[in-house]
Amino acid sequence: MTHEDIEATKAPLMEHLIELRSRLIKALLAFAVTFVLCFFFAKQIYNVLVWPFVFVAGPEHSKFIYTALLEYFVTQLKLAMFGAAFLSFPVVASQLYMFVAPGLYRHERHAFLPYLVATPIFFLLGSMVVYFVVMPMLVRFSLGMQQMGSDGQAEIALLPKVGEYLSLMMGLIFAFGVAFQLPVILTLLGRVGIITSDQLRSKRRYFIVLAFIIAAVLTPPDVLSQMSLAIPLLLLYEGSVWSVRLVERKAKADAAAAAAKPAE
Repeated sequence: MTHEDIEATKAPLMEHLIELRSRLIKALLAFAVTFVLCFFFAKQIYNVLVWPFVFVAGPEHSKFIYTALLEYFVTQLKLAMFGAAFLSFPVVASQLYMFVAPGLYRHERHAFLPYLVATPIFFLLGSMVVYFVVMPMLVRFSLGMQQMGSDGQAEIALLPKVGEYLSLMMGLIFAFGVAFQLPVILTLLGRVGIITSDQLRSKRRYFIVLAFIIAAVLTPPDVLSQMSLAIPLLLLYEGSVWSVRLVERKAKADAAAAAAKPAE
């Protein structure tokens, strides 16, 4: 590469860096705005997250505590950051897509866009499973371990801390949201030809073991949480096999149509 070639690449590189800075600023502004909004409504959002506990235990038996002076305030900050990351994701993803899209061919942009849209949808599905299924089961199981006080027997009651409850909820939502990306990832890999539906079917027995290992790593150390993640993973895997098969059929149809055009 000559000195003239290096000089010729400086302007485009600077333009890309300026555009990248602009995209990053917009993404950070979106995160900052949603952070302030979530912090302003942090108590209301926390009450929404506590609903699975209240639904199972009942309002009269629902009591949360905090044992440090700033614990509830720090919990609200964590909640605002978590909510901001969730709400600002469409803006961040769109800025990333608009930065990358000019370097892609039209068919590549059309192929990539559905997966970008499907990612938050499947994350939301995973979050709904946590909110409506997993957390109520965990709460019911935990409340069932309480012990009434009597002669010679101490009372053992569940008094959840605000910070620990939020950490558990965020951890489960993140774990299930990431795990529910399985169809998106496998379908994308199938589209680019890295894997096939036949390979997925042949590796099914290995994935069954892997699903329980993933559930054991990502969820709290109890059987209910692990089963609640492992079973949906197995169902998502079967759905991925079907999705990859559809992608393969479409690719064969497109290839046959392209081969038939010159003959016409």
